[in-house]
Amino acid sequence: MLGVIGGSGLYELDGLEVQQEHDLDTPFGKPSSTIIQGQYNGQSILFLARHGFGHQFLPHEVNYRANIFALKKLGARRIFGVSASGSLREELKPGDLALVSQYFDYTRGKRAHTFFGEGIAAHVSTAQPACTALSDDIVLAAARLNQDLHVDKTYACVEGPRLGTRAESFFLRDAAKCDLVGMTNVPEAFLAREAQIAYATVCLVTDYDCWMDDPAQHVSVEKFFEVYGGAVEKAKALLGELLKEPFSETPGDVRGSLKMSVLTPDEAFTPEQKEWMGVLRA
Repeated sequence: MLGVIGGSGLYELDGLEVQQEHDLDTPFGKPSSTIIQGQYNGQSILFLARHGFGHQFLPHEVNYRANIFALKKLGARRIFGVSASGSLREELKPGDLALVSQYFDYTRGKRAHTFFGEGIAAHVSTAQPACTALSDDIVLAAARLNQDLHVDKTYACVEGPRLGTRAESFFLRDAAKCDLVGMTNVPEAFLAREAQIAYATVCLVTDYDCWMDDPAQHVSVEKFFEVYGGAVEKAKALLGELLKEPFSETPGDVRGSLKMSVLTPDEAFTPEQKEWMGVLRA
């Protein structure tokens, strides 16, 4: 099943035929919102609002572990993430869509970033953090729509909630070689890999961050809302098209990411750890 994580401004999916609402508790706390299960374009999906239905949570307050765990427990094996982002490249224009292949973690260590620790040692490879098969499916869906989609982009995740300085913007663009900047995809992408879920993010470009010389181009909440609605509609159309064709098989390094990554033997797990590890390994 496909899980959809909606970012800022995407709190529901028009046309989703609701079948069930899941209000879960997880070993890692409660997810950001009730998870909606329903039919979208004839396919069963799960929808979760990353910031809550009323946008209650700042990026560093989102319970990413609970979100990913709950989606996995409910049957999600792929995640289509939608995120607002600033552009660090002139060719990535406000209103464009961009598909992420790499992530640069520029957060400050405030977020619970792994399922492991406290008795379970594991080291999961994230050299290729976005699922190549799911990404290819998204590219093909965009082509069928004749929808422009920038591909193979690097997303810098900053702590927030403040908007960045020009010095930070130049660093992320020139030193770290990032293309996009946002506040939410880390640790979400890495937790999805720990849960053996295929993950890909479509970014909705809303602004040029603040590296341009013209202050009128700099990021602001007002500028965000000027372009975001149109970009959301493009993302919804892309999701609908994606669901029209069968998904490609998820690569083994994603679906089997835990096979050689967990160092602690199962017999050392507590009963509670065995239970939630069973969900991640499913």
